[in-house]
Amino acid sequence: MDYSAHPSAIIDEGCNIGKGTKVWHFSHIMPNCTIGENCNIGQNVVISPAVVIGNNVKIQNNVSIYTGVTCEDDVFLGPSMVFTNVNNPRSAINRRDQYSKTVVKKGASIGANATIVCGHDIGRFAFIGAGAVVTKNVPDYALVVGNPAKQMGWMSEYGHRLKFDADGLATCPESKQQYKLSSNRVSRIDV
Repeated sequence: MDYSAHPSAIIDEGCNIGKGTKVWHFSHIMPNCTIGENCNIGQNVVISPAVVIGNNVKIQNNVSIYTGVTCEDDVFLGPSMVFTNVNNPRSAINRRDQYSKTVVKKGASIGANATIVCGHDIGRFAFIGAGAVVTKNVPDYALVVGNPAKQMGWMSEYGHRLKFDADGLATCPESKQQYKLSSNRVSRIDV
């Protein structure tokens, strides 16, 4: 076993957990999950069957990740955020064959208490504000906040708000990486 798990954690059979990953108190990893290397899974986290988690993903306390969700590398899931997996749940009706897929792409951050309604993908390095309710796809580098979540701007890969000039160019104040805004899409300029 190349990962560590607190004795109170439950890890069901058929899971593949990568080297260096830590699973903390009272978390439950359900059958057939794939979790990458160097992840940190906080206390009281539930990861439902067949969920896929990439490398270096940080999952804070009290997060629920349901079947149909994939998180790519370097994703941050804030405390008590939640995903859904059925658009029209009813207690008396089994809809396990109707789970909608959600992909959280590389480097995205989802704030505390946010809700991601199933079937909506989160773009690369997107930033979902605390308490936001995401009801549509979020583009790469987008900053979205509120209920329902609305786009309020753009974020750098280092998590700083980007301020674009008249030519559609912006520079991250921390990394000095440059970005281009064109046709309401942001891309990083590789120098």
